[in-house]
Amino acid sequence: MKVVYQQLTPLHWKSYRFIDSGNFEKLEQFGTVILRRPEPQAIWSPLLTEKEWKSPKVITFKPSSSHSGEWSGNNLKENWQIEYPLKGHLLKFHLSLTKFKHVGIFPEQAENWEYIYQKVSHWKSGKVLNLFAYTGGASVAAAIANPSVQVTHLDAIKQVVGWAKVNAELNQVKNIRWIIDDALTFVKREIRRGNSYEGIIMDPPAFGHGPHGEKWKLEENLNELIKLISKILNPNYHFFVLNTYSLNFSPILLENLVRIHFKDFQIKKLEIGDLFLESQTGQKLPMGVFCRFCKEP
Repeated sequence: MKVVYQQLTPLHWKSYRFIDSGNFEKLEQFGTVILRRPEPQAIWSPLLTEKEWKSPKVITFKPSSSHSGEWSGNNLKENWQIEYPLKGHLLKFHLSLTKFKHVGIFPEQAENWEYIYQKVSHWKSGKVLNLFAYTGGASVAAAIANPSVQVTHLDAIKQVVGWAKVNAELNQVKNIRWIIDDALTFVKREIRRGNSYEGIIMDPPAFGHGPHGEKWKLEENLNELIKLISKILNPNYHFFVLNTYSLNFSPILLENLVRIHFKDFQIKKLEIGDLFLESQTGQKLPMGVFCRFCKEP
């Protein structure tokens, strides 16, 4: 197996701009909305002045606990949309200011959307499973790439799945099946049913809970989940995308998981690496690690 290490950043955004980062914060623009929010990996000093960071246009997130906080500013906007150009399509996403500092999209994931679209677009048929699918960026990319492909979108949070449905409606895709469930529980059930998928996408959080109180901890549960995933991925043709955002994880860790659990798949090329965002001031902000591989039909 050939292992290719890459550092990837999205290059095609027109309605998103990474402005600056530092002092454990980042400054970004989503459409017309400029946001200032915490970023644990920005350990350096910002390059722009504090006056620029405190522009009247900026909406700032103030944490009130380790898990939540409030937004403040003169231009508070409850909901808005941004767009991403993907292979002749214009993906549309509904954004909102949440108490968890998130807005409904992770811009660095556009690199994985490009990969997913490329793999799915020429299939005659197939099924794609998106686990920990959040608001559905990857689900929409797979669905819009090929209407004959059935996409299963799974997340443990009902409200988040509802948000993903809004994004599907914005993009007029109808080939997505919606599941609210714990990822481990669902995959075990699919093994018992004898179901398989040609594409599997995963972006698991560091911590989480299933809809029935199931506990998820990345370091403790990822190994088991990857082992189970290998039993439902079609060995004849497939793609697999795993992305994690954790300060403790490296691409080599993901490589080891793939080597152990997919050893019978005869993978010719494994891509591993770092996703990052590059600011207009030239900083590179790490946004997680990834691994991915495929076998063409």
